[in-house]
Amino acid sequence: MTVKSDRWIRRMAEEQQLIRPFDAALVRESAGRRIISAGASSYGYDMRLADDGFRVFSPIHGREIDPKNFDESSLVEPPLQAAEDGSNYYLLPPHSYALGISVETFRLPRNVTGICMCKSTYARAGLMLNTTPLEAGWTGRLVIELGNLADLPLRVYVGEGIGQVIFFESDEDCDVSYQDRGGKYQGQTGLTYSRL
Repeated sequence: MTVKSDRWIRRMAEEQQLIRPFDAALVRESAGRRIISAGASSYGYDMRLADDGFRVFSPIHGREIDPKNFDESSLVEPPLQAAEDGSNYYLLPPHSYALGISVETFRLPRNVTGICMCKSTYARAGLMLNTTPLEAGWTGRLVIELGNLADLPLRVYVGEGIGQVIFFESDEDCDVSYQDRGGKYQGQTGLTYSRL
């Protein structure tokens, strides 16, 4: 099993629709303003946070979180805010946890798996992005789990890089892929909560 390069990622995006929409190079500027980078990097892909489906856990609306019986009322949708430079962001309160969704849809072949990690720009500001696997055979938009570890509110910009996916290709196909076993998050197109 080997980690895959930008050349491989570009080829797989074209031939297998690995990532859609896809930026073949690292994008650092959009509409004349600097952004948190997104697109293909040396050995990964910097995915973007979408402006739909962002929710923050709230103790006001929920009493507990049960992953076996998830209560959607424990989440609130914060307002989308505009920054001075024209970009948009959500404000993540101190010591809070949120769910978002990637702009990109991923389509993993049965011999490829991915791991999503936080971008260092955000990690240095106190954001924790849960390390998330993208299993062989899985297709969908990635639900992103975010925690603000800082004592201050944290801006989380939409349409800009939020995490990096690193791809690993095996020298053989798995016996049973995520798709084969009918994985519960297969084909998700929007924010999907915990399922049993």
